Amino acid sequence: MIKFFLMVNKQGQTRLSRYYEHVEIHKRSMLEAEVIKNCLSRSKDQCSFIEYKDFKLVYRQYAALFVVVGINETENEMAVYELIHNFVEVLDKYFSRVIMFNLDRVHIILDEMVLNGCIVETNRNRILAPLFVLDKVAES
Repeated sequence: MIKFFLMVNKQGQTRLSRYYEHVEIHKRSMLEAEVIKNCLSRSKDQCSFIEYKDFKLVYRQYAALFVVVGINETENEMAVYELIHNFVEVLDKYFSRVIMFNLDRVHIILDEMVLNGCIVETNRNRILAPLFVLDKVAES
C-alpha cells in the first residue's frame, strides 16, 4: 500500500504531497524533511529504493524534480517505480511544460491513478479523460 506521494524540487521544497494514511501536520513536515534529505543525498548510481523506518521509499529523479513514494513492506517496489514513470508521462502528455501553476490538475491525475493508497489505473487515456471533460466544460 502507498503511504504517501511527494514531488520535490532539487532545493528540497515540496511541490506536491498526498498522504493516504493520517499523519499529523507537524509530523508531515518532519517526515518530508527527512525523506527529502535521504533522497537528495544519494548519487544517481545508487538504488532508487531505500529502507526507511517502518516503510520503504521509492523515488525517481526527472531533471530538477524528484518524485518520492512511501510504501509499506508488502508493496512491490518495481511496480511503484513504474507507477512514478507512468505518472510523469501522463503529466507530460497533459501539460506541455508548466505544471506547477496547475496543481489542481496534477491532484486530479494522481487521484485517477491512486485511490486510498492502491494503484487503480495506469491507462493514460482513461486517466486523462476526466480532465479533457473538465477542459471542454471550462471552454464553453
